[in-house]
Amino acid sequence: MADLLEKILKYAGPKGTLVRRGELSAPKLRYRIVSVDDHLVEPPDLFEKRLPARLQSRAPRVERDDLGIDYWIFEDERVPLLGADGIRGWEVGKGYLGPVNFDELHPAVWNIHERVRHMDAIGVEASLCFPSAPFGFAGWRFLRMKDRELGLASLRAFNDWTLEVWAGTYPGRMIPCQLAWLADPVLAAEEIRRNAARGFTSVSFSENPEKLGLPSLYSRDWDPFFRACEETGTVLNLHVGSSSETIVPSRDSSPAVLGALFPINGMATATDWLFAGIPVRFPQLKIAMSEGGIGWVPILVDRIEYMARVLDYSKEFGPLSPIDVLRRNFWFTTFSDPSTLPLRGLVGVDHIMVETDYPHTDSSFPETQDLLASHFQGIPRAEIEQMTHENARRLYRLEPRAA
Repeated sequence: MADLLEKILKYAGPKGTLVRRGELSAPKLRYRIVSVDDHLVEPPDLFEKRLPARLQSRAPRVERDDLGIDYWIFEDERVPLLGADGIRGWEVGKGYLGPVNFDELHPAVWNIHERVRHMDAIGVEASLCFPSAPFGFAGWRFLRMKDRELGLASLRAFNDWTLEVWAGTYPGRMIPCQLAWLADPVLAAEEIRRNAARGFTSVSFSENPEKLGLPSLYSRDWDPFFRACEETGTVLNLHVGSSSETIVPSRDSSPAVLGALFPINGMATATDWLFAGIPVRFPQLKIAMSEGGIGWVPILVDRIEYMARVLDYSKEFGPLSPIDVLRRNFWFTTFSDPSTLPLRGLVGVDHIMVETDYPHTDSSFPETQDLLASHFQGIPRAEIEQMTHENARRLYRLEPRAA
């Protein structure tokens, strides 16, 4: 396993001339898209006037050093703004993974007005966005703040901004996704219920909290949180790398290895959550495997069925099989699985959703429509519409939009 933030900095290399992406030529908009995995770069004013007065002076903030690098300041920790979190805002080959400043980034990666323009350009009707790497895809940065009161207040401020600005400026265009207070499952459950009443329909949670020094999935510590998600219909989004780590076999593995193995993290996560019994105890819980892909799902199905020759699953799963539970409780995301789409029936067409992963390296932007057309060849139109937008709208309870 490797720390994702450290790997990005290691892989950055030299910084060349940066060229922002220009105006996009209008592609043929074949599909209506709800992208269930995109990312944002937190704007520098996110926390301004959003914390209690006694804590505001110590809120996370951005400072620029003498070399022109912007840093997020979390108490006494300085974390650089990373180009990797906005790489698709530059022309191909004219970006940079390492430390940058806001003036160098394309505004669409952090400004909601510009983001919607990029969404419109490729036919994305709605988007679910995760935080940037410095904050952690499940917001583990707030957990690591030494002052727990400040950490919780900062997390609440982040969620307030998400609801009011990122999702509130253009209603229906951004799926409200909150961050969980990872330090306390009971308080986290209270926040889920409070935020559900405010309009949040999903939460980003760590795919492996044990890696963050928290209780294991196999403990019952998280049950109050899972129960709150189940009762409110809040979707649990498990983004690959949200534990801060990803699978990298060797200490000096190349960047290509990290990218190629990224979906394997999804397989490991789904398998662990399944056999931890979480969806058995909470049968109405909805779990989305964000940026996990679908290529590994048939492999997992085959393996579970093969092991049934010697394992009695009924002790853990009762009358259902593990595969039944997998197909009932888990939803899967795809943007690069053309070889697996012919096997979509094994996954469950009604549980597959698409993503663009904007503005990360893996993103299909701005070729999303053409890539999907290539991947969807031979698939009935009704199934395509399920995967491109209908399944996501149903899962995240988005209001239908006119065609």
